[in-house]
Amino acid sequence: MLESKAVTGPYWEQPDPEDERLAHQLAHGREEHLMLDARPPAELNQVVLNTMQQTGPRFWVIIAGLGAMTLAFLTAWAIQIVSGLGITGLNRSVMWGPYIANLIYFIGIGHAGTFISAALRLMRMDFRRPIARAAETITLFGLACAGLFPIIHVGSVWKLYYMIPIPNQRELWPNFRSALFWDMTAITTYLIGSTLFMFVALIPDFAMVRDHTTGWRRKVYGALSLGWRGAEDEWHRLEVVSNILSFVIIPVMFSVHTGVSWNLSMAIQPGWHSAIFGPFFVVGALYSGVAAVIIVMIIIRKTLRFGYFLREEHFNAMGIFLLILTLAWIYFYFAEWITNWYGNLPMEKAIQRMLTGPLAPLFYLMLFCNIVVPLATLWSRRVRTSLPAMLVIGIFVQIGMYIERVLIVAGSLSRNELPFNWVNYTPHWPEVTITIGTLAFLGLLYALFTRVVPIIPVWEVYEGQAMQQVRRVGRAIAPTRTEVH
Repeated sequence: MLESKAVTGPYWEQPDPEDERLAHQLAHGREEHLMLDARPPAELNQVVLNTMQQTGPRFWVIIAGLGAMTLAFLTAWAIQIVSGLGITGLNRSVMWGPYIANLIYFIGIGHAGTFISAALRLMRMDFRRPIARAAETITLFGLACAGLFPIIHVGSVWKLYYMIPIPNQRELWPNFRSALFWDMTAITTYLIGSTLFMFVALIPDFAMVRDHTTGWRRKVYGALSLGWRGAEDEWHRLEVVSNILSFVIIPVMFSVHTGVSWNLSMAIQPGWHSAIFGPFFVVGALYSGVAAVIIVMIIIRKTLRFGYFLREEHFNAMGIFLLILTLAWIYFYFAEWITNWYGNLPMEKAIQRMLTGPLAPLFYLMLFCNIVVPLATLWSRRVRTSLPAMLVIGIFVQIGMYIERVLIVAGSLSRNELPFNWVNYTPHWPEVTITIGTLAFLGLLYALFTRVVPIIPVWEVYEGQAMQQVRRVGRAIAPTRTEVH
């Protein structure tokens, strides 16, 4: 009969096994798995605090570059306000261009952050702990950038008041048939919910920063920590509130992007009138969002030297997640194609024109980025754990998904039901400058955010490590979960 001996206590307090093979197995596990290489909480706190307090010349060079691109974006926007939308490539047929495509794109990359944190929290997936806040931050700033584009697209920014979901000064309700109204409503709802969700998880880390700072910083972080003392009842309430918000934010996330897709599918415009636009947009949003999270994880690991927190296990898990979303996106995309092809309706032939029309190069580039590159690489674990490879794959997916959004919006409008209104749309310099500048603005906000907020949720990492114990069964080592409280 096989003897078993249970060893109690935290994993990091266990002596190494006498058997050399088991000792090697244990060392390899500690190198790859964060939860099996625990460190004292004070050391984890200090590692994160150092990244907030130390800003070298390289950091300020990056800030200056992103700031210059953001300034170019604001300048182009100001010129557009003074000159009017006539300086853009928008015309009678293509009245929606990259501005609305940018709206859809930025909402999309913002979806994955909260979904990764909330859904994986409910499923008790430990690998999400170090990457949760980095993903949530993408949601926060992605939605902030998305909210700019309805304002930019209107042109007359002084009429923004009429897009806000409140009664206007004439005691009339807003135009509920306006797509921009519903876009602003969806963005505002999701932004408030995501901010609240992230803030609740930040309270213990704000308290940690409070205890390690002095002067006005201590007062600011003390106010943000809401008097957190780390008592048992406070941890219990934090867990309850986090779980409730996780249940609430997931359906909000699905409803927001589904609502954005309905703004298109309810029209009779060729290429938009599709019954699967709702789930198709949601899958596409998660697809681009997960790729964005992977890119941010790599940048954070390299620039902030978070090799201890972001390991192979995290990139491997995110790579598998990205592969699954690739297959899901392919299914929905070609399901729409097959439906349109089989129906053979004149109104539904807009997609078929992409095969040979002026948009064919962009169409094939989109398929290469979204299908060929991920499917050819993500099957290999060696690729999924290689940072340069995952960075390249993530960038390709971002390019492909952005092109896909542009093809949906501008591509469909350039070929409507009236052949004499057919045009070849080309974006002009204000649209290109504003689009690139908005990406730089997102990067600028993110970089500054890492210097004022712990980008790694230390308390979640330590909680996951504390929940790991070792049980020796014969000659095998098996980690098991235990209750923290």
